Amino acid sequence: MRIVVIGGTGLIGTKVVALLGEHGHDAVPASPASGVNTLTGEGVEEVLRGTDVLVDVSNSPSFADDDVMAFFRTATGNLVEAARSAGVGHYVALSVVGADRLPESGYLRAKVAQERLIEESGLRHSLVRATQFFEFAGSIADAATENGTVRLSTGGVQPMAADDVAAAVARTAAGDPLDGLLEIAGPEALTLDEWIRAVLTARADTRQIVSDPNARYFGALLGHDSLLPGAGAHLARTSLADWLAR
Repeated sequence: MRIVVIGGTGLIGTKVVALLGEHGHDAVPASPASGVNTLTGEGVEEVLRGTDVLVDVSNSPSFADDDVMAFFRTATGNLVEAARSAGVGHYVALSVVGADRLPESGYLRAKVAQERLIEESGLRHSLVRATQFFEFAGSIADAATENGTVRLSTGGVQPMAADDVAAAVARTAAGDPLDGLLEIAGPEALTLDEWIRAVLTARADTRQIVSDPNARYFGALLGHDSLLPGAGAHLARTSLADWLAR
């Protein structure tokens, strides 16, 4: 199959392209660097000609509320229109577990808007909702740092390795459309402060971590289950300890 991966040069996209190629698919990475710009529409129709599956793992360059909403609405709208014209048979998009439970977060509101555009497009589709990636622990800590102190929510998380995210996305792209949601998560439930503390300790980062149930996570107040997957989620194998050992 010809599978175009939008965001194919990023953390997840490069891994998805490699995995699909290893399994004999014609995996095409697409990004502004390759002349495909989903915001302007440049190159989108051309790259999707003759494509069986469209995979979107792209992300907004800015996480400011208005910027991220504009990005996902515009980019997804352009992709949906071009995918219809090209007769793409399967639209796969990567989203976030719990996105619809945390409307206070501008980023998660934008991901819900993206999902709805795809669901209402009339295209066969699969929405893969993943939990937080181990690789993002540092940036989460940085965003929560003020005056050298990292203030973190005690809400539950079930983070996973980027390799496992990419494997799930690649499997979904190579399979039949779900016309619905698939949740994927790591093998163990932690709290946000517990997870980030473990990573910073392993990196000999000496910042003090304060556990605060009222601390915001990118604008949202987390309950215990806000970011946890539901029953039936596909659980990856890589634990936090395994990932840190690498």
